[in-house]
Amino acid sequence: MKIVVLAGGISTERDVSLSSGTMIYRALKALGHQAILLDVYFGLEQNVQGLEQLFAKDEAWDANFQGVGETDPNIEEIKARRKSGEDGFFGPQVIRLCQLADLVFLALHGENGENGKVQAAFDLLGIKYTGTDYLSSALAMDKKLTKEVFGIYGVPTPEAVYPMKGEHPQVEFPVVVKTSLGGSSVGVYIVHNELEYTAALSDVYQYEGEAIIEQYIKGREFSVGVIGGEALPVIEIAPMSGFYDYKNKYQAGSTVETCPADLDDEKSDTMKRYAEQAFRALRLQSYARMDFMMNDNGDLFCLEANTLPGMTPTSLLPQEALAMGRSFEELCEWIIQVSMEKYK
Repeated sequence: MKIVVLAGGISTERDVSLSSGTMIYRALKALGHQAILLDVYFGLEQNVQGLEQLFAKDEAWDANFQGVGETDPNIEEIKARRKSGEDGFFGPQVIRLCQLADLVFLALHGENGENGKVQAAFDLLGIKYTGTDYLSSALAMDKKLTKEVFGIYGVPTPEAVYPMKGEHPQVEFPVVVKTSLGGSSVGVYIVHNELEYTAALSDVYQYEGEAIIEQYIKGREFSVGVIGGEALPVIEIAPMSGFYDYKNKYQAGSTVETCPADLDDEKSDTMKRYAEQAFRALRLQSYARMDFMMNDNGDLFCLEANTLPGMTPTSLLPQEALAMGRSFEELCEWIIQVSMEKYK
């Protein structure tokens, strides 16, 4: 197949996306696909004749793509590097190359990648892509809406309040303060006192006009991938220090991950059932990953759904697939197959 791997962009998860895209691109090449790796924001800034011929060209599209740093990137600096000076999201030649491809493998994360806007644009243009559709993407990207849907469909989730910018509700510590539309734990804080609480709210309001103040669940953290509606093995995440923040997610050696998780069969099956229930409740298609906490009493809480899970060297979904005996390349092919189902 002719496949465009679309990565990068201008969200706080840009570096993670580039790392995911590089891994996916290399896997697709190894599988024999005619793959191109593109930064959705920069595109092909040089003028190229015969775009369709690029798919068969022997070129290392991943040569200039870097790994993930310890902090999220400065987006204004990224925007300043664009030579054209245009404000649009799609870089030069991106749309045309995606139209020429048999499929676009979305390696985008965060805003615009996972909020349904790219998916909606592609639907209008008749471009096929991996992952779920625009509506379920938008629903899952908004953590407030996600929690409301979970409540309706019986998926347990931590209690929360949703103050608007400038509001400072009284709370009992500790609590979790986070953005509604962020990802990769950017804009997520566990606060233990008023000073930390004030600082966290101030920072979250810089990202968005609404915050989520959520019940803090002390305990063990897990994740469950769902592909084609069926749950993968549960993986446990245990950071060496702190919580599963941006640094611990993407720096090798920062976190101990165990898959299958050390749980009894009943607890593992319950978590997988909740993951599949969350998948259906949010009307998700193709694949996604659900994040969970389990408190000291063994109660489970679903935190959120990730509609384009990370595919970096330290990401969780590839580890879950490996526990099933599927290599990274086989996982990518599996995602392609389940994604194509929505076009039948």
